[in-house]
Amino acid sequence: MSSLPLPVRVAAGVTATAVEQARQLPATLLGLPVTVASQALQASMRVQQQITELAIKGDEALAGLHQPEEHPAWATFDEDQPAPSTGDAPAGRGERTADLDAYDALTLPQLRGRLRSLSAAELTELIDHERATRNRPEYLRMLQNRLTRLRDS
Repeated sequence: MSSLPLPVRVAAGVTATAVEQARQLPATLLGLPVTVASQALQASMRVQQQITELAIKGDEALAGLHQPEEHPAWATFDEDQPAPSTGDAPAGRGERTADLDAYDALTLPQLRGRLRSLSAAELTELIDHERATRNRPEYLRMLQNRLTRLRDS
């Protein structure tokens, strides 16, 4: 055992550790940029995850404030529609505008549920309308896929 006092032994240990760290410094410096980049990416991902969690909580909180329409324009059934008459002129611009407004209010799952009832001409009109207004990639992809399937069959 050493007869030196504890503070002297601790100081010698600190000095020995400092010398070891100084010898390892070149190797540590080589890996430092990778370590810093990794830590920065981790911090960025944590922030993104927290922002997403806050947005989800905000959506849930705001969902209670929004009252859905009792009878939305797009929620019609065949029996609600007047029987088509022959010899009439094509639908006017006012009806098309109302239809496009109703389309703009559709969520992606609601649109998916209505796709099979749309003709190729209606799908083309909706694609043009979507590109000219909101240009949402997931809506355009769904409409174009349906139009392609319709034309291929």
